[in-house]
Amino acid sequence: MAALGFLLLASLIGDPTIMRGFGLNRVNIYTKILGFFPRNALFWPLLTALVIGGMISEDRAHGTSAIYFSRPINRIDYAAMKYLSVASILGGVILISYVSFYSLAIVVEGRGWGYIFDSFPLFISGLGIAFLLIITYTSIGMALSSVSKGKFFPAVGFLSIILGTKLLAFLVDNLFDQSIVYLISPYDNLAHLGQYLMGIDLRYDHPVAFSVVSLLAINAVSLYVLSARVNSLEVTRE
Repeated sequence: MAALGFLLLASLIGDPTIMRGFGLNRVNIYTKILGFFPRNALFWPLLTALVIGGMISEDRAHGTSAIYFSRPINRIDYAAMKYLSVASILGGVILISYVSFYSLAIVVEGRGWGYIFDSFPLFISGLGIAFLLIITYTSIGMALSSVSKGKFFPAVGFLSIILGTKLLAFLVDNLFDQSIVYLISPYDNLAHLGQYLMGIDLRYDHPVAFSVVSLLAINAVSLYVLSARVNSLEVTRE
């Protein structure tokens, strides 16, 4: 929302420099979803960590999963309900902030229908990558919650995966000039794909197909762990 404040200020004082820096363009639309700082260094990871903390781990620790399974709810329903709970919270914050920026920036900048039609494919690309980010972060977070019996490990584990892999890949790439190491980082795989879809200059040397495969593998492994751990939850309370 700070960007909209600067846009409003620019429209009042008529400063084109501020308009270019905070207005609607490919880079700014991209950073609203995949900018590393502060969104993917603080906002989205911290929000996900707070939500996933006890989502399944508390049920495993206290045996409360039996309460769900004593009703006409199977394990698939249970996992889907928990998954959608996390995704809806994370998605609500990310998508509302993204759509609000796009819509209000058009009003503040006084854009016409022609610009809206021209920029709509870019908006849809950003929306698509936002959904991928929500799915990926939710899958990793739910997998971690399903293997724990406390709130602390899933939250810290998630932050370690998102930020730790990013930092490790950054250091290795700077030492050995091998961008392929970014394949271990969920964020960088999303960023690589986002740059490709939105027509931004790629900051990675390896093919975008590698990032897509890595992203699919991360989600597949996370969902497999989630499925396996939910299947091991107790059905009856002791």
